[in-house]
Amino acid sequence: MSFFSNKVPPTYKGEIRLDKYIASLPNGMNRSKLKSGIVCIQINGKKQKLSSLVKANDIIDIQWEENVPDNIEPENIPLDIVYEDENVCVVNKSQGMVTHPAAGNWSGTLVNALLYHWGREAVPELKEGQVSKILSNRRPGIVHRLDKETSGIIITAKNHDTEEFLSAQFRNHSSITKEYIAICMGRPQHQHGIIRTNIIRDPRDRKRFKAAVDTDEGKPAETIYECISCYGEYSLMKVRIKTGRTHQIRVHMKYLNCPILGDGIYARPDKKFPRAKLMLNARLLKIRIPGKDEPSVFKSPTPQRFIEVMKILKKDFAKVILPRDR
Repeated sequence: MSFFSNKVPPTYKGEIRLDKYIASLPNGMNRSKLKSGIVCIQINGKKQKLSSLVKANDIIDIQWEENVPDNIEPENIPLDIVYEDENVCVVNKSQGMVTHPAAGNWSGTLVNALLYHWGREAVPELKEGQVSKILSNRRPGIVHRLDKETSGIIITAKNHDTEEFLSAQFRNHSSITKEYIAICMGRPQHQHGIIRTNIIRDPRDRKRFKAAVDTDEGKPAETIYECISCYGEYSLMKVRIKTGRTHQIRVHMKYLNCPILGDGIYARPDKKFPRAKLMLNARLLKIRIPGKDEPSVFKSPTPQRFIEVMKILKKDFAKVILPRDR
């Protein structure tokens, strides 16, 4: 992973496209290199595009990946198929699998596995053109994503019409239901509630995000949670999201002072479960698929890592149900 930072001199006159400005610098990059491996562009801490204009005193941060492969190759990787027809393929994604090729993960992804499963040819990597087209070319069939360490249900499209059909529903989150289970550290103050904040990138760590209120920065995010039960200072939570922001549930559980057990980014290592991996699973997706009159519901079984942790919690602590708010 490579990073580039630059502050536009205070004496700079006028405005110029970001890509042209970077290319003009002695240590800059040509536009072709920027387009082919771009991961993230920020101007003054806000995500922007290569076509954005920069001016005096602007702070530019660019993250890109070198050695982008020529093709996205099919790979014979086992998949847990929950449902499949001529239009969709629903997968119970394993923990540790990246959804699609991107910086640092050009192989071993769900996309590589799906290309093999569907009998497709390799997808040539775009080296020129709009950044949005370069990125979308790496994600055939992907209409939503799960973090690498989040397991559970993910639906994919097998043709362009289905991709548009499903994507429209994800843009209008009121028409679908996405439900997760999580084991968290700490007890929530209330048995259930709704978290509404903006999600912004943490200015101190570009890999992290944070919840923010009373700001125009970032994007609005809404999470509905219910504490199913508590065991000591651990909570089994059911979570539904109305928006699909990066790390949304992980950020909002931390905001609730109940970070998810095993979260290596937003939680400290836990003494009782020092080797725990992220205890977050997408357990249910309710969505309309082509050819069906009613919404379809897809579920994943409880992951083995949840079963093992819950067995210990039930052995060591009494089950507590928090009182419902009146």
